[in-house]
Amino acid sequence: MRTPRFLPILLAVLVGCSSLFAASFRLAAPISDHMVLQREKPVAVWGWADAGESVTVAFAGQSKTATADADGKWMLKLDALKASAEPRTLVVTGKEGHKLEVKDVLVGEVWLGSGQSNMAMTVQSSNHFDAEKAAANYPLIRHYQESSTHSASPAAEGKGAWSACTPDTVGRFSAVLYFFGREIHREVGVPVGLVNTSVGGTPIESWVSAEAQSSDPETKANFDAKTKDYLAFDESKSGELHAKQMATWKAAVAKAKQEGKEFVTPAPRNPLAMRRLKGGPAGLYNGKVVNLAPYTLRGMLWYQGEGNAGNAALYDEQLSQLVTSWRALWQDEVPFAWVQLPNYRNSDSENWPRIRESMMKVLALPKTGMAITLDIGDPKDIHPKNKQDVGLRLSYWALATVYDRKVPAISGPLPAGHQVEGGAIRISFRHSEGLKTRDGAAPRGLIIAGADRVWKAASGRIDGTALVVSSPEVPSPVAARYAWSENPDCNLVNGAGLPATSFRTDDWVVPVAVPR
Repeated sequence: MRTPRFLPILLAVLVGCSSLFAASFRLAAPISDHMVLQREKPVAVWGWADAGESVTVAFAGQSKTATADADGKWMLKLDALKASAEPRTLVVTGKEGHKLEVKDVLVGEVWLGSGQSNMAMTVQSSNHFDAEKAAANYPLIRHYQESSTHSASPAAEGKGAWSACTPDTVGRFSAVLYFFGREIHREVGVPVGLVNTSVGGTPIESWVSAEAQSSDPETKANFDAKTKDYLAFDESKSGELHAKQMATWKAAVAKAKQEGKEFVTPAPRNPLAMRRLKGGPAGLYNGKVVNLAPYTLRGMLWYQGEGNAGNAALYDEQLSQLVTSWRALWQDEVPFAWVQLPNYRNSDSENWPRIRESMMKVLALPKTGMAITLDIGDPKDIHPKNKQDVGLRLSYWALATVYDRKVPAISGPLPAGHQVEGGAIRISFRHSEGLKTRDGAAPRGLIIAGADRVWKAASGRIDGTALVVSSPEVPSPVAARYAWSENPDCNLVNGAGLPATSFRTDDWVVPVAVPR
């Protein structure tokens, strides 16, 4: 019997319809094999089904039901779960023919990490990769790589996948997240999930909601200008623009070489490539953050700032917006910490110390922390390879403040106030127990000024947990600064060996002429 010629076409149509039918019943991308669910908090599970469809989620002896709304979206929360290293299956069922299974699910601690290239930088690009790879037998540490791109509007769905930590997979993990998560896993003793959504070369305005930026008078003008530039971008002329930028960069390199000076500024990126990577303001928030909410988290980590060094005056407000808008998106005031910019290149610019200062100001928000990295950067590389200590210092903050564990110190010294005492300025600190210098020498990196605002090199004397700064050239001082440059020669640490932050006691906006 001959097969009708239309039958293959009919079968193809039926298969296609079946695929479309199945695709209507789906889970959010993070709800997938090998995931880690947050312990001790109600756990969000969500996805899509037919409008009005009843959906049931079963896991760890629980069964919860939700109804899909008119757009097909549903969300429910499982009751708080205890930590578990036992691989279990989460089962989602709807009407007949609708069933999904998520396998190898653990319960423990979940942290989200975001930012630009230093958060995106992988373990295989960090120090001692061969040794780290050989030791990476941590199947209870899982890494979720969010792989969506930017979006012009908030995108409910994204892409990504979980991977268990093995010597074969760890090289592709975010280094900062992995070294942080490894410490949490070792000290707390539960599975750890690390959600990585980061993109190199991106400014903070790409990661903050449009509403937050446009509704704030301090950032609205910047947001509007960046949006206008993005919309007016002429792709046909981008090659010409990049060629001009490269010519300027090469001329600067040649001039520095001729003058015998070090020049470490990276070559400019292709503006068309960057446009396609990050989109306009709020583009990455829309495309790579919104789709992750409300995945239940313990906390969030941030490593960025390099991309905003040219406009440091806005950064404290922008970082505050990021923290508050992400917490609002998750409807949860989760702990939030960031990495302060490290030492980098020999330049007279105030850009990096001012970004560091902005980061310090945002510590005024509740449940926030900061890892000071002023001593572990690389003057010749904007991507320092020592990510082990970055993760370790973030873990000190988390272990102490989130998990109530004892650590050597929560942070390096942070200025807590100052007063003029005759011809000297006394500066007090937080986290300064055992205040000393790293090398046993006198404190370095200090300058001081009087009412004339002329800066002079200063000496420092440690008095308990305070620092007394003076100079015979400034008999009536009014302001002092410490480590106020991109790559400062400084040596102040606490008893745990953690470095003090860059700081100043003034708020002057005039450029600093640093004594040589």
